[in-house]
Amino acid sequence: MRSSLKDVAARAGVSVRTVSNVVNGSASVSEKTRERVQRALDELGYRPNLAARSLRAGRTGLIGLVIPEIHSPYFGELAGLLVEAAQRRSWTVIIDQTHGRAEEERRLLKGTHAPIVDGLIISPWALAPAELSEHAGPTPLVLLGERDPQQVADHVAVDNVLAADEATRHLLQTGRRRIAAVGPQPTLRNGTAEQRLAGYRRALRRAGLAPDPALEVPVPTLHRTAGAEAMARLLDGTGPVPDAVFAFSDELALGVMRTARDRGLRVPEDLAVVGFDDIEDGRFANPSLTTVSPDKAQIAERALQCLADRIYSPGRQVPPQRITVPHRLVVRESTGRAERGAADGG
Repeated sequence: MRSSLKDVAARAGVSVRTVSNVVNGSASVSEKTRERVQRALDELGYRPNLAARSLRAGRTGLIGLVIPEIHSPYFGELAGLLVEAAQRRSWTVIIDQTHGRAEEERRLLKGTHAPIVDGLIISPWALAPAELSEHAGPTPLVLLGERDPQQVADHVAVDNVLAADEATRHLLQTGRRRIAAVGPQPTLRNGTAEQRLAGYRRALRRAGLAPDPALEVPVPTLHRTAGAEAMARLLDGTGPVPDAVFAFSDELALGVMRTARDRGLRVPEDLAVVGFDDIEDGRFANPSLTTVSPDKAQIAERALQCLADRIYSPGRQVPPQRITVPHRLVVRESTGRAERGAADGG
């Protein structure tokens, strides 16, 4: 027999209205109560009548997720977490990819999915903040990763400057001084690479080291091949040979380590490497990869909560939110204690 809101309320020891608020994603419920109600929902296998609810409210229960690359391990993990979090709200996620192309981002921002979706989550790579404001439609919108100084929409991201600073400081604490940055992307306008470069430079300056342009290697993509090619350029160039690399993604870092090994360098003895994203491949690499680990589960949850606040309270005039989620530096074998005896950081 199908469970009702009343059954769930009795199991959780709350009112029917509270259960309804949790099911609808309302922000008015405390986290402790929300967890208790969600547990009762799961135990009773409650599933709302989406068709009836959508007809009454004029909503579809569909959420759009626009990411640059479906095949990217980071975006793949994040998409999976978003789908799981959406299912807990009885929402369905429609996923589209842009390949980082400006025309695709414009098309989707203008509302290609509307009125199919109730809200849109997008990670823009090509459009500058001013263009985001120009092309955004009436559908509730959440931006991921992109710094939005004009606050055109709710924005959920990690503090990339701080995270890059911490990653570089960790390398400095192991005694490294010729630290390369692999990952600047001059052809993209999303600001993430610029933020990570700024954090890298800030850590160097604080340690009394001047950033060296010869150690800042731009890449066309964030993939393994680009990282491998960037490391080859560092080794074949006329500049200083690095004793450490901060790569702006784990995929880049894995490519860096492959080239280093092919050239006879030992990681971490000859070259320490830090990545960014904490993808599964990095945990199982040999050596395992030290990385900045964003709280991807919280990114997913906070993004969906922003949408819920807009979807279920369309008349509320609330300024766009800027939400910074936690990150942590996960120290693994690729930056293990150097032979010179310096203390590990992080």
